[in-house]
Amino acid sequence: MLLKTSMFALVLALSVGSLTAVAKDAGKTLTPQQQRMTTCNKEAAGKTGAERKAFMSSCLKGETAAAPAKETQQEKMTTCNAEASSKHLKGADRKTFMSTCLRGDHAAAAPAH
Repeated sequence: MLLKTSMFALVLALSVGSLTAVAKDAGKTLTPQQQRMTTCNKEAAGKTGAERKAFMSSCLKGETAAAPAKETQQEKMTTCNAEASSKHLKGADRKTFMSTCLRGDHAAAAPAH
C-alpha cells in the first residue's frame, strides 16, 4: 500500500512538474485543471501517504476545509427524508417539506404548525 501511495505521489509530482514546464516553455496558459493541479500540489507540501492522497483528491475536486463539497441529490434526499420522518410529517405537510428541503432551503422547510 505504501508503495502504491509513493508511486502515486511520484507520478503526480512528475506530471505537475512537466505540465508546468511545458506550459512555461510553450508560452501557453495552463488550463483550469492544470492550474488546480499546480496549486493543490503546492498546498500538499509536507503531507505524505494517505493524508496527501486524501488531500489531493478533495483539493482537485475543488473541496476545501472552508467550503465542503456540495451534497449530492441522493444525499439530500436521504437527509430530508430522515428529517421529515423524525418530525412525523405526513401527506401534504411532508410533500411541502420535502420539496423545500430538497431545494436546500432547510430554514423554511419546517411546517408552520
